[in-house]
This record gives sequence, structure tokens and C-alpha cells, in this order.
Amino acid sequence: MTHSQTLLALKTLSSTALGVGTAILLSACSQANTLTRDNPAEASAKKPAKNVILFIGDGMGISTITAARIFDGQSQGKKGEEHQLAFDKFENVALVKTYNTNAQVPDSAGTATAMMSGYKTNIGAVNVPSALLDARSADSCNPDALPPTLTKRAQDAGKAVGILSTARITHATPAAMYSHSPSRDLEADKDIQGVFAACTSIAQQMVESQAEVIMGGGFKEFSEAQMETLRTDFIYVGNKTEMINAKTGKLRGLFNRSHMSFEADRNETDEPSLAEMTSVAIDRLSSDEDGYVLMVEAGRVDHAHHGINAYRALTDAQALNEAVKVAVAKANDDTLILVTADHSHVFTMAGYPVRGNPILGLTKGFNRETQQVEIIKDQDGKPYTTLGYHNGPNVREADSPALTDNMVQAKDYRQQTAVNLGSETHGGEDVALYATGPGAEHVRGVMEQNKIYDVMAKAMGWED
Repeated sequence: MTHSQTLLALKTLSSTALGVGTAILLSACSQANTLTRDNPAEASAKKPAKNVILFIGDGMGISTITAARIFDGQSQGKKGEEHQLAFDKFENVALVKTYNTNAQVPDSAGTATAMMSGYKTNIGAVNVPSALLDARSADSCNPDALPPTLTKRAQDAGKAVGILSTARITHATPAAMYSHSPSRDLEADKDIQGVFAACTSIAQQMVESQAEVIMGGGFKEFSEAQMETLRTDFIYVGNKTEMINAKTGKLRGLFNRSHMSFEADRNETDEPSLAEMTSVAIDRLSSDEDGYVLMVEAGRVDHAHHGINAYRALTDAQALNEAVKVAVAKANDDTLILVTADHSHVFTMAGYPVRGNPILGLTKGFNRETQQVEIIKDQDGKPYTTLGYHNGPNVREADSPALTDNMVQAKDYRQQTAVNLGSETHGGEDVALYATGPGAEHVRGVMEQNKIYDVMAKAMGWED
């Protein structure tokens, strides 16, 4: 069944099971999945992309990109603001709307589905349309009844597929490259119970995947039998040295019990960096004469933000930038490279700091009366940082201790927040999408997130 045929079937289901209103909504989403076609003469003169590389900084909103740019520049001895990240140089940029079908502020499962399958869905669902979820359809656990993923279509076109993440490989974003699940929480076989008894775990779907390269963290989600299958049926690696020296064949790598380490904490002899994983993956995938599709996720930017720890969020964004550099250096002009985020975070950058002020430091501003640069203080007479979070566990109170530069620039410092929550939340504003290579011209304006799928499909010459 083709992508368009499956969407038609879902529209029929929505009109019979859920009512005309849902059918109209699904029809609108289907229409949003089609890019405006180029002039036929122009299209015939363009060669399709042989390869596509999609970088996703999980939670890497625009404020994170700005702060990471300054952080990266300052780590090289610059003031920072004038610095450019590798993808800042890409010629096409757009804003992307990230909402899920039932959520104004999204999660990674729904947003990953938009990018990997071309349609928006409910929060928490991986590659299962909202019409099936709302109808409680048994087909929500039946991959054969669901629209094909980017991976499936790439494989049908003869292309190799690579999937990399610094999160657990069964986590929402990488899972969207190889699985269908009504809930992102069905990572392991032990999670299959109750209303989900007919479903297959994300871990098992990973084991069954025929992608050429899959690497990340999370071996705790796999049973002993599943781990044995990975070791027997694939080239399995568990550390950086094994990855670099791996023999030819379908490669599987699990480098940590759960998520891989934050870049700031990574043991360089055990876990590979995201750039090193990217380099190995491109080298292996490039041997396929039909080309490849590679998804690279910096999954722990998101986790650091949830923990209101800007240092680790920025160092992991910096690690993603290094991986982009590798891709730019290795890829030919037949490769479309995209860099984006699945969603943002409530991460703020404010306070009128002077140019070159340490991005993690206390806010120092220019006093126009004294003509001096000095620490800016709040109404309680205490200094504050340029970076902060709207919500999270470290609420700034009147009796909070005064901050010092040494304190706030330490890698374990957790920024202050305004709203008291156990964990910081995602943000709902648009994220950026950067593109270079064949098909990059379709990245422009303000886009629905599912159109990222359309950009990739059109670039590779898939007319449906």
C-alpha cells in the first residue's frame, strides 16, 4: 500500500468511526503533506538527492542554538556573538511549527512521527495516526496497516539506512525511524501488557529492523534473547574501539545501559562521540550505490534542559555541531543535509549583558550613569544569570543565596526558574530548520513539521 493509499484509508476510517470533522482534519493534513510542485521544466533539470542526512537536536530550540553559538565561540577565545555554528552557514532556513494533533506543546514521539512518517499525530504516539488512536483501533499495533516510515520508503528505493542517537535507541526519536507504537513507553517486552497486549515492543522492532547501522544507548531495554540475536545476526559493538574496528556487515551498537553519557561526562575510551558515530555511519552507508538515509539525534540536549542544566545542554549541542561538521566534510554535493529540533524548551536568554559576557555567567551590563560595566542585580539586590528557565525545580526566591560567577559557570550548576515544577518542560514555539544540498530550496518560510518529511521525499525523487 502506498503512502497516499494508506492516508486515503485512514480518511475513510475517520469519517466512519470518528465523524466528518475528523475526516476533514485528516484530509487537510494530507493536503499539507504535498509540497508545491516546481515548474516541470525546472524539475526535470534537477537531479534528486542520492543521500539525505537529518540531524535532530532534541529540544534544541532557537534560544539553545543562540546560546550554543556563543558558548562554542567563547570556548575558542572569541566574544561569541559573531561566531557561526556549522549549520549557520547553510543557505536555506525555515521556522517549523511543532504542535501535535492533540497538544499545543509537543513531545518527541509526535514530533518525530511528523518528520519520519509525514503526518502529525497525538502526543506520545510513534508512527501511528491519531485517527487510529482515537478510534482505539487494533490497527494501531499493526505496522502493515500503517503509513510507511521514511526508513521503509528508503529501503524500498534500495537505499541504506542509518540511525544514531545519544539517547536510548528505543527512545521516541530514534524509535520513529524503525517502529510503530501507540505509546512511546512500550520500549521493552516487559512494557507490553493490558490494552497494549497485542503490540510488539520497540526493542523487538529494533531487533527485527534491517537498517544497515543502528547505534545509541539503552541495552537495558533488551531481553537476553534479544541481545543474543543482536550479537548473532549483526555486527555488534559495545564501545568506541569495537565500533571503529567493526567488520563489514549490518552494524548494531549499544554503548550504555540507558542513555549515553552527556558529552561533558563522556569517557572517551568507552563511548564514541556523536561526531565519531556519524563518521563511521557515513563511511559504511556510502558503500551503497543507491545512496542512504541517515538520522542523527543529539538526544541529551533535551535531558539536560529537563534537569535545568544549561552547561550540559550546550556541550551536547556543541557535540551535535561537531557531527554536522563531519557530515559536511564527508558528504558530496548529492547529499541533502538538514538540521533541526523536534521541539524547544522553556530556556531563556535575557538581562542586557554586555557583548562577550560569559554566556553561563552572571549578567554584567553597561551602567550609562557610571559608564562602567557592572553586575546587574534584581529587586532583592542579588545578581542573576543570563540563562534561565521559565519552570523547573530550582525556583528563585527572595531568600535564595547570592550567586557568584564560579558557582554559576560550574558544569553541575542548575539555573534558577520562575515556576516550581519537578522537571522543566518543553516549549511550544517554532523551531529552526537549516538545509543545504539538493532539495534545500524547499526549506523556506514557516512550515508544518510534517513537511520536513515532504522535503526529504521530494529531494530523493519520490513523487508520492
